[in-house]
Amino acid sequence: MDELVWERPEPPARATPVPLSRARIVETACALADEGGLEAVSLRKVAAALGAGPMRLYGYLDTKEELLDLMTDAVYGEIPLPDPDTEGVAALRALAHGCRAAVQRHEWFADLIGGRPGLGPNALAYLEASLAAAAGPGPIEDAMITVFTVHSYVTGAVRSEIRERRLISDTGLDEEGWHRAAAPYLKRMFDTGRYPTLFRTARDAVHPDGDAVFAAGLERVLSGLSLS
Repeated sequence: MDELVWERPEPPARATPVPLSRARIVETACALADEGGLEAVSLRKVAAALGAGPMRLYGYLDTKEELLDLMTDAVYGEIPLPDPDTEGVAALRALAHGCRAAVQRHEWFADLIGGRPGLGPNALAYLEASLAAAAGPGPIEDAMITVFTVHSYVTGAVRSEIRERRLISDTGLDEEGWHRAAAPYLKRMFDTGRYPTLFRTARDAVHPDGDAVFAAGLERVLSGLSLS
């Protein structure tokens, strides 16, 4: 594997009208993504926002993929890490809520997490804290599976929340409005008698807010873990 961006030195500082650094490039890219999503981010657009020529950015990174990696790691750096003495379940809970809070600040972050772990220093620190919280006297593979399980829940939950937020933006219908629009059709379906449990859920279930749903689901996941 070629030398990764995390190990490559930055170009020496130059006296120019637009001084650059990786940190400034990443900060600008994150701001563009916060405003317009990942489609608003390209090396050319970042350079324009900085008032610099796009070729100057290539001294600091080689590809858009590297820029996305740097952006992802910057957001991981916003997630508070639990004290090493924090009990395992409490530490995993704090990391999960911290990840969700980061997605709420930067919804594009939900599109970049999951799959292979990030290799930046902040992503590695997050993974180290997660594995340390999950590690017990058993095989280290047990900790890997625990972390995978918790992170899979968090990733799926936050992507679902962001999907709902984007649908509201795209359609102008919030969840309540969508239910009203779909109600006549659903009534016809329920009247067939083929969906009794779904009907009972629609009729009787309480629908808490997103914070409560996330927290309750996370507790169900954490309660099933075997940590010691």
